[in-house]
Amino acid sequence: MTTATTREPSSLSDQFVAAAIGAINDHRIAEEAFQLANQDAALSAAQAAMQKVREFIGAPEKILGSDKTKHGEIAEHVEVGVRRARDYLAGTDPTATFDGVARTAPADYLINNVEVQSKFINGANNTLNHVLEHMGKYESFGRDGSFYHIPKDQHELILKAIKGEVDGLKLNDASIKAILSKVSQIEAATGQKFQNVIQPSVSNYSEVQQGNIMETLGNHDKDLEQENEALKGQIRADHEPSISEGLKATGVAAAVGVTVGFVSGSIRKYTKEGKNVFKGDFTTEDWKEIGGDTLKGGLLGGVSGGAIYALTNYAELSAPFAGAFVAAVKGLAPLVADYRAGKISFDALIDGGMFVCSDVALVAICTTAGQALIPVPALGAVLGSIAGKVMSGILSGQLKGLQAAVDARMNAAMAGLDAAYHSVVSKFVAEFDRLGELTKAAFDLSNNERLVERSLDLARVYGVEEALLIKNDADLDEYMLS
Repeated sequence: MTTATTREPSSLSDQFVAAAIGAINDHRIAEEAFQLANQDAALSAAQAAMQKVREFIGAPEKILGSDKTKHGEIAEHVEVGVRRARDYLAGTDPTATFDGVARTAPADYLINNVEVQSKFINGANNTLNHVLEHMGKYESFGRDGSFYHIPKDQHELILKAIKGEVDGLKLNDASIKAILSKVSQIEAATGQKFQNVIQPSVSNYSEVQQGNIMETLGNHDKDLEQENEALKGQIRADHEPSISEGLKATGVAAAVGVTVGFVSGSIRKYTKEGKNVFKGDFTTEDWKEIGGDTLKGGLLGGVSGGAIYALTNYAELSAPFAGAFVAAVKGLAPLVADYRAGKISFDALIDGGMFVCSDVALVAICTTAGQALIPVPALGAVLGSIAGKVMSGILSGQLKGLQAAVDARMNAAMAGLDAAYHSVVSKFVAEFDRLGELTKAAFDLSNNERLVERSLDLARVYGVEEALLIKNDADLDEYMLS
């Protein structure tokens, strides 16, 4: 009777904990799905921005300049389109736009509301010539925060010339001197460093030529898709089971354990001694006893929470099954201790273990049987067979002769059943074997060792005595079997 009455609130507590952890997991999974969907929508918006560039290029008669100079306006649309696409993909407002800029204005487009003039001329020296001409025509441009975009490859070449890294540059000394002279003129006219006034475009000079532009856009599309996959990968990584979420689950479980410990202790006082906590009947000793129940409930709840979190996330069990399994592990511990102490017989251990594991068996039947209707006469045999499998799985290798005794009971129980019910049990047994050592997965400190460390630190902050802390497997075994 003692075992049954102490197990009931523990099992109930574990199912409450399982439900809470299931909700935590479901919220994480739903949030992951929501963010992944948003990321795909962001890719669609980015692709739409790139499509606008294609539409512009698809009407060459509307592009300014001759066939030899149309690449200049193409470069502008690629710049704005690619920047907008990248912003959409990152989930931010577009920073580049043609809005508010006349087609023949001093600026070609805006980036972060700053005017930008694009210069795509063949040859770095020629590009700088055009920059200086533009600065001479518009005296404030390049000096009031506005700046120029030039081909990315030309910008890189000019920076190397500035730094004296001329080895490998396909320029003669005269060309390098001409470039450096124009850099000095730009810096003198603006009072700023070259890099502030002249910035690199997203495109190289050759990439925006009419013969290359479609390949260039295709490459940008591939880059966007790859970046999108990387962002989705980060979303998945961010929503994997984590230590911080495990701590949250453990905290919820401890709170449930505290509540159940207090309520069950108070009810026991009322039913056995007639003392009503709400009428002030509790003495100091009563409160100490209830406090012990509450502390024990909190500690066991925390242990259960960590185990259930591990099982639902690392062994991929449903929350109800994980809760029932953890309750069974805890329920079997005192039975094993009593058997080893000679307080109960081997048969009593198996009988008690079958009852303790019945919660898991019931959940397993509900989830494994599916649409199969198991009649009442067969239900006991199926239930007992699955409970026995769970018990032998939990206690595997701990007790000599246990496996053979349980197998004998399972075979006897199943002997008179139809093949359909054998199938139900076989399906569960196969799935249970596939899951491996669930007990090790649930209580393996390698999954939860940092959770343990953090919870110990928290307990010390709140003044819990060092002797009451569960620091390792040995402490846990001693506590569970005490």
